[in-house]
Amino acid sequence: MREEHTVICASAVFELITPDAPPVPVNVELTYSSRDPYAVQASFRTGPDSSVDWVFARDLLADGLMSSAGAGDVKVQPLPSDPSKIELELSSPSGHALFTTCARTLGAFLDRTYQLVPPSTEYSWLDFDAAIAELLDSADRARD
Repeated sequence: MREEHTVICASAVFELITPDAPPVPVNVELTYSSRDPYAVQASFRTGPDSSVDWVFARDLLADGLMSSAGAGDVKVQPLPSDPSKIELELSSPSGHALFTTCARTLGAFLDRTYQLVPPSTEYSWLDFDAAIAELLDSADRARD
């Protein structure tokens, strides 16, 4: 485990694609924390004081910059008609959404995360003692 902790944030605009209307711009805050080195959080602003958060594998987003990646709830790929854009498809029991965003913006954000925590070094950033303590604390609260 590393003692230092860093959070990287970047703002992006994703376009919500709907079948019968023009794309709708959605402000998204991308966040990466060295405390959770395998994940990226995307907070989709749905109103002035509300957002919907999704957490993705960092490598899934990186793979999706080059070719189709993901299965199930999250799929990422270059837009076939315009490789300068990335297509992000999200599915959940409560709905389905298709977004596009700028590949360069997403790539620059991911580059910053890989500079902080290089590929294949994520494991050394995990704090197993804190994770176990949190699990034990949760188990104690559940018994109470």
